[in-house]
Amino acid sequence: MRLVIVESPTKSKTLQGFLSQGYLVQSSYGHIRDLPKGDLGIDIENDFKPKYVIPTKARKRASELKKYLVKAEIVIIATDEDREGEAIAWHLTKILNLNGEKPYQRIVFHEITKKAVEEALKNPRKIDMNLVNAQQTRRILDRLVGYKLSPFLWKKVSKGLSAGRVQSVAVRLIAEREKEIESFVPQEYWEIAAELQSQVNTDKKQISTDNKSFLAKLIKKDDKVISKLDIKTKGEADKIVKDLETALYKVINIERKEIKRNPLPPFTTSSLQQEAYSRLRFSAKKTMFIAQKLYERGFITYHRTDSLNLSEMSLVVAKKFIQENYGKNYWAGFLKRYKAKGRVQEAHEAIRPSYPDKIPDDLKLKAKLDDSQSRLYDLIWRRFMACQMAQALFDSSQIDISAENYIFRVTGQTLKFDGFLKVYPLKFKETELPLLKKQETLELKKLIPSQHFTQPPPRYSEATLIKTLEKEGIGRPSTYVPILDTIQRRNYVQKNEQRKFQPTETGVLINDLLMKHFPKIVDLKFTANMEKDLDEIAQGKENWIKTLAGFYQPFEKNLKEKYQELSKEDLIEKTEKVCPKCKSPLIIRWGRFGRFYACSGFPKCKYTEPLKKTTLGIKCPKCNKGEIVEKRSKRGKLFYSCNRWPDCDFALWDKPISETCPKCSSLLVSKGKNIKCSNKDCDFVKNAETNSKT
Repeated sequence: MRLVIVESPTKSKTLQGFLSQGYLVQSSYGHIRDLPKGDLGIDIENDFKPKYVIPTKARKRASELKKYLVKAEIVIIATDEDREGEAIAWHLTKILNLNGEKPYQRIVFHEITKKAVEEALKNPRKIDMNLVNAQQTRRILDRLVGYKLSPFLWKKVSKGLSAGRVQSVAVRLIAEREKEIESFVPQEYWEIAAELQSQVNTDKKQISTDNKSFLAKLIKKDDKVISKLDIKTKGEADKIVKDLETALYKVINIERKEIKRNPLPPFTTSSLQQEAYSRLRFSAKKTMFIAQKLYERGFITYHRTDSLNLSEMSLVVAKKFIQENYGKNYWAGFLKRYKAKGRVQEAHEAIRPSYPDKIPDDLKLKAKLDDSQSRLYDLIWRRFMACQMAQALFDSSQIDISAENYIFRVTGQTLKFDGFLKVYPLKFKETELPLLKKQETLELKKLIPSQHFTQPPPRYSEATLIKTLEKEGIGRPSTYVPILDTIQRRNYVQKNEQRKFQPTETGVLINDLLMKHFPKIVDLKFTANMEKDLDEIAQGKENWIKTLAGFYQPFEKNLKEKYQELSKEDLIEKTEKVCPKCKSPLIIRWGRFGRFYACSGFPKCKYTEPLKKTTLGIKCPKCNKGEIVEKRSKRGKLFYSCNRWPDCDFALWDKPISETCPKCSSLLVSKGKNIKCSNKDCDFVKNAETNSKT
């Protein structure tokens, strides 16, 4: 019996379906070894040697794999072909003592298809220690920063805070964008358009065949381009309008040409996350979760990639499908190959359907996928098929119109041939212009001055933040989701109602503190260069121990200096408020969830209260004197209590509403899609949307 080990139970089930009875496929359920949770787990003095342990949750699985090992002739490790997958494979060889007790082979494939798996079995290899060392280096770097810098924040700011190597850079981007927005001063500017149409001669014959009016935009004065902010006030706009009211409008130039629009390249991890957010409103986390399932079940190629490479087989299948289903003129005319910019692993493929001829609308395929999986597969399939299709063609027109010493311009375009847009629609505006002639005089219908103001830069969405991180060379395909997840979990950033990121008060403090005292940790270029170093290690061009030493030695020296330099008292603010419990002065301290009032008599008096109280406008039902306010527990969970605490101890976990229960007159609370009674002994509930009682 040949024992095949993968990291996922879904993947193992798919693989077992391809292999004969002589194979047994089992899963490691992810990482089987890791650094310990309780301590640093790195011997810094001994070349940063990591101390690996089998986590509690993985011990049972490790024992089960050892039992399967007894009957196996050989072990075949088929984990993913990236740094994490290679590290899992290496850890498996260690805990199972492979090549000591049992021989092993390492196989890799980019898609879980019968052909790909059979090909991989014919070409086994050993563990790639360069990839393993790159993963180890990243893990050790993150552990060193997290375990060394977090205690510093606990001591100097507040317990419960933490810092991360890459996450801190993401917080910096969000915090700096917020500062740009806050300091932004809008500038007024004006634009002027003219509504024009062809003139009609006195003999009632039109010069042009089409007399439909159109809008042209003012672009030049005295042969100088009018830039966006050149017309600053209404007075300036009115003066120009007055000049133009009596001007003669004449067509002075007409340009007509064909414009070609190229299809977009196939998906990488980051572009899939961005497009799934834009088109499907999927979060990056949801996108990767669904993509993982599609990959493990054999529907798409590996979903953690920065490569645009496509297999020869997929290109040939796409060509045949396009020609047979859309027509020969819809194929690009050649096999289109794409090359990504920057450092990528071209041995990997872009994200594409494993079977390109399996259309998303196939009923048999749809029956195997849930709605979210079907929608994401549809997006991946269309993007791949479109990248091998012909360009879209547009007829474009540009007409310049003189008005004394001013020039107006109008542009338009119409779709001539849809090409790849037939499969992968993109937004574009079609504007058909009237058939004007050069030197034709036009009739002015009206002038339209419009006031505008410059806008601040937009806040980051998940898609734009990932795009920026990728552009700056920060993070890799496997790290984008953990970065976004971590900075929200740590309460450094949060999403507003528009699903855009804003820094929390704590996030701003931590960013400012790191910027001042640990600038390299949040420096974009430094972090990007570290990513390059990890790539060099993965390619065997850089020594991982040397890389770690180059980072840690100056980091440790700076950390020791900052312990002496920065005091927790520097962050405390005095107030004129008095503690209601012991009458000592209240001070403002920093906590995990921002600033708060605390008694200066701590630890004898542990009174605290929020700095900003969100009042719900609901009277406390217990004391009938105070109002209900929003608070946070020590663990950061929202709850609602009387603002007269500690004199009144009324509190609720669920958010109260300004209605009372028709059964017992207690406060009603919002609970998911329902409205319930806050009295545990009362069973009243109604649907929040339909207001129907149940």
